[in-house]
Amino acid sequence: MSNSAHNSMVDKMLYLSKSDLKSLNITTDQAIESLEFLIKQQTKSEVWTAPKTVVRPDHRYLMTTLSAANEPNLMSVKSLILNQKNPEKGLSAINSLITLLDGDTGVPKAVMDGNWVTAMRTACASAVAARCMANRNSSVVAFIGCGVQANSHLQAYSDLFPLSEIRAFGRGAHNRDALCESAISKGLKAVACDSPEQAVAGADLIVTSIPMTIEVDPFIDCNWLKPGAFVSSTDMGLPFMTKTLSVLDRIIIDDFEQERSMPNPMAPTELISGDITSLVTGNSVGRGSENERTMFLFRAVVLGDLALSALAYQTAIEKSIGTVLSL
Repeated sequence: MSNSAHNSMVDKMLYLSKSDLKSLNITTDQAIESLEFLIKQQTKSEVWTAPKTVVRPDHRYLMTTLSAANEPNLMSVKSLILNQKNPEKGLSAINSLITLLDGDTGVPKAVMDGNWVTAMRTACASAVAARCMANRNSSVVAFIGCGVQANSHLQAYSDLFPLSEIRAFGRGAHNRDALCESAISKGLKAVACDSPEQAVAGADLIVTSIPMTIEVDPFIDCNWLKPGAFVSSTDMGLPFMTKTLSVLDRIIIDDFEQERSMPNPMAPTELISGDITSLVTGNSVGRGSENERTMFLFRAVVLGDLALSALAYQTAIEKSIGTVLSL
């Protein structure tokens, strides 16, 4: 990008590709700080979100999210389609786009790859919860589902915990083996598991991320969890046997207001201890003792899309990364 383009880019629309976004080198700490700031601002009525909208016309999962803030003065809208038939066409199963508008005028400020944002913001939300709900000395992480979310969580959890081993269980050997190779490249032991119980039993951290378009009978028994384990269920708890959730000592969800608008609850209301806002503000306790079994159960932390896309936009401006588009 030329200097003249950089000088005027704040007044025009910026396009950020996946490679642009990766080159920003945004850290886990930066992502967490950005999300926690917006969560706290929301309690001051300085941030607004709408519950995510989902349409499932057939085998596809179509979703949008919307959030806005006074600081940064931006509105983000994400459009996403999940289609498990995409890999047959050489495409990612999930494809999405983020648009950023000026919060006052509505003037477009940026468009960017939504897949990067989705991966980063989901892992970021998990990381925010994990810092409060997991034991700090956690060293073994189990992944149920070995796709994009497993990889983004591996990076985030590697930054937060003294990991020594991962366990991987998933439908496809290719994704499972790729995740194991990534862990080995980080100096970790990697175990490809033949069953979910083999992966989960004895793990300190568990991340589940089965695709929303796959219908499966619940297959994880919470009784398998060791005392002190922490679960991040990015898939609304679909893999877990509902009747066994009661063995957990603490369940935190993403958003009480959003959950009230949903027809199918993720967990019985009486088992829920709080949401991510109450966790960040200190109104809910993430962990009472080292032996508690805890879970962060979520559909989508909508604010994460704004937090990560705004952070990416501001960082791109500072580093002169991206393509300036004329309106």
